Amino acid sequence: MLEVGPGRGTLTARLLPRVGRVLAIEKDPALAERLRITAAGTGLTVVEADALRADWHALLRGAYGTPASRYKVVGNIPYYITSPLIEKALTAPVPDVVVFLVQREVADRMVAVPGSKAFGALTVGVGVVAEIERLFTVPAGAFRPPPKVESAVVRLTPRADPLVGPADHPAFRRFVQALFGRRRKQIAGILRAVTGLTREETEVRLRQLGIPATARPEQVGLAEFVALFRDFGGGVESADAPRVDSVR
Repeated sequence: MLEVGPGRGTLTARLLPRVGRVLAIEKDPALAERLRITAAGTGLTVVEADALRADWHALLRGAYGTPASRYKVVGNIPYYITSPLIEKALTAPVPDVVVFLVQREVADRMVAVPGSKAFGALTVGVGVVAEIERLFTVPAGAFRPPPKVESAVVRLTPRADPLVGPADHPAFRRFVQALFGRRRKQIAGILRAVTGLTREETEVRLRQLGIPATARPEQVGLAEFVALFRDFGGGVESADAPRVDSVR
C-alpha cells in the first residue's frame, strides 16, 4: 500500500494490520519523523517527500528491493492538488486501485453522467482509464478544524483495457480540455475553432461518427470523446487551451 499524505498516521494505523506493508509519503518533516518513531518495528516505511513530485515507483523499488507489480494507493489528499494527484496515480504502471478522500464537489464531477451540469473534462479524463465509484460522503465535522466543504471517498479501479492507452492519454487530455474550455458552444463550432477545419469538413466527420453537430461537450459520452479524438485530435492547432475541472 502506498499512502499519500499520512499526516499524524490515523489512517496508517488502520492500514498496517490489514496489508502488512505501507509506504507513506509525507511532505512535513516533523510529521514524517513522528511517524517513524511511533511506527518503529512495524511494516511502515516513511518517506519525506512531495508526493506530487516524487517518483512513486522508484520509492517502492527502493523500499522493497523489487518493482511493485501490484500495489494500491490511498490518501486523504490536499484538495488544491486533487486533479494532478489523480492524474499521477493513474499514470502507468497503474496500481490495482486508488482510494482518495476528495472534496464532495470533485467526487460529484467524477461520477457525473453525460448531459448533467457536472459532467466535464475531469469525468472524461479519468473515466477512459478507470472505473469510478463514489463510496460515501464525509461531513465537515469529521475533521479538526472542520473545513468549509463536505468530502467524499472515491475508488478508482484502472481499466484492464483502457479506452485510451498510456501513450495517447496526455494528448487526449489536452483535446478534451480544449473542448470543455468552450463548453457553452456547440461541438461543431468548437472543433472548427481548435482544428482549423471548414464547416463542411467538420460536419461530414461528425455525421460519420454519429455525433450531432449541435451537441455540446457535456452531452458527449466517453466512447464518443474517444472517437472524436481519433478523428480530430491530430488536427488540434494548440495545446494552450485553459485547464478546466481542476481543483483550486
